[in-house]
Amino acid sequence: MNKKVLSIILGGGQGSRLYPLTEARSKPAVPIAGKYRLVDIPISNCINSGITRMFVLTQFNSASLNRHIKNTYNFGKFSAAFVDVLAAEQTPTNQTWFQGTADAVRQSMHHFANYNFDYFLILSGDQLYQMDYELMLQKHIETGADISLATLPVNAHDATSFGILKTDEDSWISSFIEKPEAKLLPDWTSDVSSKMKDEGRNYLASMGIYIFNRKLLIELMKNPDTMDFGKEIMPQSLGKHKLLSYQFEGYWTDIGNIASFFEANLGLTDDIPEFDLYDKPKRIYTRARMLPTTKISGTTLNKTVVADGCIIHAAKLDRCVIGIRARIGCESTVINTYMMGSDYYQKLEEVIDREKTPMGIGERCFIKNAILDKNCCIGNDVRINGGAHLKDKETKTYVIRQGVVVVKKGAVLPNGFVI
Repeated sequence: MNKKVLSIILGGGQGSRLYPLTEARSKPAVPIAGKYRLVDIPISNCINSGITRMFVLTQFNSASLNRHIKNTYNFGKFSAAFVDVLAAEQTPTNQTWFQGTADAVRQSMHHFANYNFDYFLILSGDQLYQMDYELMLQKHIETGADISLATLPVNAHDATSFGILKTDEDSWISSFIEKPEAKLLPDWTSDVSSKMKDEGRNYLASMGIYIFNRKLLIELMKNPDTMDFGKEIMPQSLGKHKLLSYQFEGYWTDIGNIASFFEANLGLTDDIPEFDLYDKPKRIYTRARMLPTTKISGTTLNKTVVADGCIIHAAKLDRCVIGIRARIGCESTVINTYMMGSDYYQKLEEVIDREKTPMGIGERCFIKNAILDKNCCIGNDVRINGGAHLKDKETKTYVIRQGVVVVKKGAVLPNGFVI
């Protein structure tokens, strides 16, 4: 265990861009890949890097996140390791919610001060990637940096969506610009590897992953006017402190909206996915559920990932991620869909009751370009045909965002329903 580091995982704000998946849960608690939660990614990266003291900061809908972490990350009574959730709290000296990433750390600093460590590792709770933070820490210590930022080489098209850094030949950060206009980009190239140059990725984007020396961050947090790391603390630290760029060239994606969330999950069905769930040294941990094996009967499967405990009688599943305890009826076709599954099994009499719509997908359904949140009840002969032809829309049971149909958690779509 690396006792030099305390990790802080930022749970983000209200998560409005991931609505309705964040309607009743915080962003870090959103299910991914059929059996995990988003928060499992940074926590697993920390564990794989030997960092086992972690705080998760959140303020919206944190009940399910609390429950997941309590049921998942138990290190034993004789271990100093922990994962604790800190929700925003009002005190006699502070009556406000978290106002930004830096403000969240500032308001929680009194909890961190009780621990012995030399470095803060600050992470986002809504990104998909696998990274060894120990290598970044080694570089931070070797160079004598005050602050280290993980950076990702990106192309000109993507650069306009990120905070872009400029570095010298020794990776020290000399300047910073937030979401630059395309016409400014020629002045913002940095030294990257030959592989990145060949791919046209000449710009360094901040990944929102930081290492701070303990004393420095405590000092910076004394300024109550700085609310955000990326927009304020990093630009303000230029010229005052030694800022190091640590380049990362692996797969990384920011789960910022429904479209990116949808593509990140469906990308797991590729023959060689960019995000590798099968890499043992970089394994992703989650709650250990004692579920039965999945049962599949009469189904044609293509590029489909199926989690534990499912009962599938569908005609065809093509490029799908099927979550835990999912049930799919006979003669149904499901294409380009992330089905999150269910939190529990219904009794057999509830499933066969013809007056009720049971959880899962019924018979003779056609589902395409959709996200089905947990515990959805899709009746027989339901047709959901998502795509660019659909305009953004919200109803009581579903939301359409950028052509993706998101059926809300626990929603009931009756027999013959059409979207």
